[in-house]
Amino acid sequence: MQQSSDSIEQVIVVGGGLAGLAAAEELLRCASGLCEVTIVEASERPGGVVASVRHDGWLTERSADSFLAARPEGIQLIERLGLADELVGIPPAVRRALILHKGRLVPVPAGFRLLAPGQVRSILTTPLLSLSGKLRLLCEPLIRCGHGEDESLEQFAVRRLGREAFERLVQPLVSGIWTADPARLSMAAACPDFLAMERHDGSLFAGERARLRFAPRGQAASGARYGQFVSLASGMETLPRRLAEHVRAAGGRFIRGRTLAVRRHAARWQVEVEGQSALAADAVILALPAPAAAMLLNEADSTLATLLAKIEYAGSAVVSLGYARSDVAHPLDAAGIVVPRREGRKILAISFLSSKFPDRAPKGHVLIRVFVGGALDPGAAQLDDTALLARVRYEAADLLGIRGEPKLTQIDRWHAAMPQYHVGHVSRVAAIRARAATLPRLALAGAAYEGVGIPQVIASGQRAAVTVGYVRNDRSKA
Repeated sequence: MQQSSDSIEQVIVVGGGLAGLAAAEELLRCASGLCEVTIVEASERPGGVVASVRHDGWLTERSADSFLAARPEGIQLIERLGLADELVGIPPAVRRALILHKGRLVPVPAGFRLLAPGQVRSILTTPLLSLSGKLRLLCEPLIRCGHGEDESLEQFAVRRLGREAFERLVQPLVSGIWTADPARLSMAAACPDFLAMERHDGSLFAGERARLRFAPRGQAASGARYGQFVSLASGMETLPRRLAEHVRAAGGRFIRGRTLAVRRHAARWQVEVEGQSALAADAVILALPAPAAAMLLNEADSTLATLLAKIEYAGSAVVSLGYARSDVAHPLDAAGIVVPRREGRKILAISFLSSKFPDRAPKGHVLIRVFVGGALDPGAAQLDDTALLARVRYEAADLLGIRGEPKLTQIDRWHAAMPQYHVGHVSRVAAIRARAATLPRLALAGAAYEGVGIPQVIASGQRAAVTVGYVRNDRSKA
């Protein structure tokens, strides 16, 4: 068994995705000399689901193509890694989303942000809603606040905005982000800022207007806050790749192998890795999906493992399609399309990647990404490549006026990759945190707990570094 010195303790981070790398970076930056850090990762490439593919002038993203700049964790890490010059934003001309409505592509009403209406005029003039639907939505400031219990996003949106606004506006926008079932998605876990608007400002209208008074210029785009999203010029994979290089340079050690178990042994942690001698550690950070963490911890604490296993996951598929610009009739003058479930289509959304960020397609070409599956259509991501590609190409051609063959096709499947924040998720995570706190120097990190976005995942790794006891809270924010 590996032994640590008397003065320097051993920390093992299981999982080399963004959360695990962020935890390692935080430890090496803020606890230098107190611990040695080893990252155990099963795959050849660190970074987890954040991955880019470059080929013959195309730059595609296998999962996330951008991140929210309004949260500090992502931007601060980018700056520490020397990547600030790589940041690119979405051009103002395409900072909007289109919604499919009765076979037509209609812009999201100006100022409408996911759940919050910001402009009366845009609501009155949108063709997305009937007269009665518009009047119901405009009555939102008169709706009483909830009673404090955790509601599903669907319950909250219908209560405040009405059924029609939920089905035609909110549901497609939400599904394009979380690939979740809005009837089960926890409002408190997924959209706490909108819940705070209701509680603190009395209505979503009032809360959004208050937010806009203090928001930086350019953040009033409609849909999903497109003005606040940024990417990296060389692709999102640059972030975890540079972060892994940084961790290695700072003294972090990487071991490739599948972790088989994590248990307590002789007052320390013992990590069993396939093909390796048992690794001993004074602290362990599990930066893994909740089901994987549950399996590893079953022997150490079956109660914690049971709690972790209750977090469900959904899968999806992303199909990237590249075309000659002349083969696509639509101007692609938006960030993309979201598709309401009521339209009966076989896709969730289409992202216009080459409109959002530069150099994603060769000159004279365009690149789109089509999203399929999610919690409401789990079988879609299981289709074989031929059937999946046929479905996606038909839908994209019908909606965007595409003719001819694609110059590029890429299918990325993410089976059981997206944690589902079902109603009760906040209390479920609190119970997980409380139980984990009874185990000495064990921390959990990743998208399963308090946010699926890149900044939230980074933050989870940084909090884990604090939890295991080598980083003070004030230094972790430096």
